[in-house]
Amino acid sequence: MNKVYPSAAEALNGVLHDGMLIAAGGFGLCGIPELLIAAIRDSGVKGLTVASNNAGVDGFGLGVLLETRQVKKMISSYVGENAEFMRQYLSGELELEFNPQGTLAERMRAGGAGIPGFYTATGVGTVIAEGKEHHDFDGKTYILERGIVADLSIVKAWKADPSGNLVFRKTARNFNVPAATCGKTCVVEVEEIVPLGSLDPDAIHLPGIYVHRIVAGQHEKRIEQRTTRKKEAV
Repeated sequence: MNKVYPSAAEALNGVLHDGMLIAAGGFGLCGIPELLIAAIRDSGVKGLTVASNNAGVDGFGLGVLLETRQVKKMISSYVGENAEFMRQYLSGELELEFNPQGTLAERMRAGGAGIPGFYTATGVGTVIAEGKEHHDFDGKTYILERGIVADLSIVKAWKADPSGNLVFRKTARNFNVPAATCGKTCVVEVEEIVPLGSLDPDAIHLPGIYVHRIVAGQHEKRIEQRTTRKKEAV
């Protein structure tokens, strides 16, 4: 089975449809699947629900899908770096399901592991818990969170072999691993495709059984917020 595709558009061919649920890896602008996001924008698919820690920034990452009004709902943890996200949410144009970061990561991991739901104390007594099943264990209250099973996972890795075994680069691993596992179809963009057998099995972060399609390309690697200070005089 050939998993390597020549472009992001071709890697997504036949898997996109209106109204689908997409799980996207990345944290801020670190480890985001920017090539696949651009290809989704260019496809014109709409009415999307996207599960992602946040929605990129204005004009980059998932922010480009907000600008084109292709996203109907976000399942997110942090939304503070995207002015268009905030504008659409506050004006009622965009649905938003808030999730604590750990809960969102575990919802993806659970979905990928075939676990339909789990109990957590995180969010009890807040708006996060509204409408969710509550249960007491050993005198403490927990809420039921559902695992996420997405129609499509889009993730970014550092290296892959032709079988789809993946290695991530340091903190760029972030949400990419749980996002990859919870999709019915997983499409991965990488910086480099290496020969089969060249990856140390103990260094593989995600086995290729989870990966269906791979595309290699060049990435911008933008910094979300650059903070500097003047060098002190000697």
